[in-house]
Amino acid sequence: EVPMVTRDPTYCPTCGTALTTVRLEGRTRSYCDACDEPVYRNPKPAAGVLVVDGDSVLLIRRTNPPAGVWSLPAGFLEADEPPRAAAVRELAEETGVSVPAAATTLFDTAFVEPEEAPTVLVVIYAVGRRETTGDPVAGSDAAAARFVTDEQLVDCDAIEPGYETVFRRAIWEFGDRS
Repeated sequence: EVPMVTRDPTYCPTCGTALTTVRLEGRTRSYCDACDEPVYRNPKPAAGVLVVDGDSVLLIRRTNPPAGVWSLPAGFLEADEPPRAAAVRELAEETGVSVPAAATTLFDTAFVEPEEAPTVLVVIYAVGRRETTGDPVAGSDAAAARFVTDEQLVDCDAIEPGYETVFRRAIWEFGDRS
């Protein structure tokens, strides 16, 4: 069983004192009276790449929460890793498809607030299929990897919430470049 992650911290990450709340910068924030500082709750940074081939986009079926849904190949940044490098690394790890980082284009961002995990800010890149090498195969964190057409998005049994319009827009904007 996966433990529920609380949205607001209960204890100070610096000194361990129980936190209170204060009104600061127009928001109610967690506050450590011992350290005399607010404790900010920031999203975790992630990045991914949408590979577009004509009227289809490469998606993965997730094995991590929210498991079972179709989503873009993406993952968390390492501490010393720029978003574009993380995006192409995750694409290769999750799909077996490779692309030079310079071939990708910054496409969008997504603010994801999962129920049982920390909030995530995803930096999304896009690229036409002809810029990539390799055939899609399910890799780490993926139960499946395949190209899904714009039409199939309608019938797809589960798409990660908030992404369907991003996938459609990627097909529309990059479909002629693949």
